[in-house]
Amino acid sequence: MTPHLRRGLVFVLAAIVTTAAACGTSTDSPEAHSPPTGDGAFPVTIGTGDGSVTIESRPESVVSLGPTATEMLYAVGAGDQVVAVDDRSDYPENAPRTALSGYTPNVEAVLGYEPDLVVTTEDSADLVSGLATARVPTLVLPAAQTLDDVYVQIEQVGAATGHVGDAAEVVAGMQTDIAEILDGLPDREVPLTYYHELDDTYFSVTDATFIGGIYSMLGLRSIAEGPDAYPQLSAEFILQADPDVIFLADGQCCGVTPETVAERAGWPELTAVREGRVFVLDEDVASRWGPRVVDLMREVGGIVAAIPAAAPAP
Repeated sequence: MTPHLRRGLVFVLAAIVTTAAACGTSTDSPEAHSPPTGDGAFPVTIGTGDGSVTIESRPESVVSLGPTATEMLYAVGAGDQVVAVDDRSDYPENAPRTALSGYTPNVEAVLGYEPDLVVTTEDSADLVSGLATARVPTLVLPAAQTLDDVYVQIEQVGAATGHVGDAAEVVAGMQTDIAEILDGLPDREVPLTYYHELDDTYFSVTDATFIGGIYSMLGLRSIAEGPDAYPQLSAEFILQADPDVIFLADGQCCGVTPETVAERAGWPELTAVREGRVFVLDEDVASRWGPRVVDLMREVGGIVAAIPAAAPAP
């Protein structure tokens, strides 16, 4: 992935945070994040605050137009119902990947797979209205702001596909695993500071982003601040901030490694570089808000736990 495309993906995610959680409306109402109710029977109506999507019967031909949506579908046990996924859905490996685009979807191409449910992460190119004309329900799962949003979306996917119990088990398992990860962290009076690198032009994240919130839970604080959730920092700013830890989410897209970071002018003097605290993350896991967020938290939590907490002042 090129740096330009990586930045585009970041800004797309930022822009869709306020999209409705299902077909029909856009709303910031807390009710938009309410979990579905029911026992797995159909028809099922999934609310979005002031709108809803109704799925009349258990879908047997599901199209997914987003990597996170695909991961959720397979996590709740609906993989056998999935007939096509978009060109960026690379996990799990056995997902039926196609040339369909989630960013610039083509309604006719989607309908070519004869879906009875489409799950996507944004309503672009009039996707929802086009599918509604063909009487195909669409479940939209916008970028999560919190872990609770993730749990709700997994439950929505479970309800939409007839896997309510499976979805509940996924959520309960995630909550248990995350609690164990957090329990294993050392107590710190002052959070560790971090720099999360999205690409090699120094785009980063603040604590106000979804991943920034994950880092905060793990006892970390971003060196990036301000109203722009995804700011482009300067090398001078990063050197002055001197982060305790550096996370690289641009190893796949840009070939960045701890070794190449250490070759940047002035960077060998950074605390993170001197102490060997520069870590390459799987950029897909670090940019998606599905069930694998637990894997990210486990990895980062292990890194944090290995850094000794400063002794309290006498």
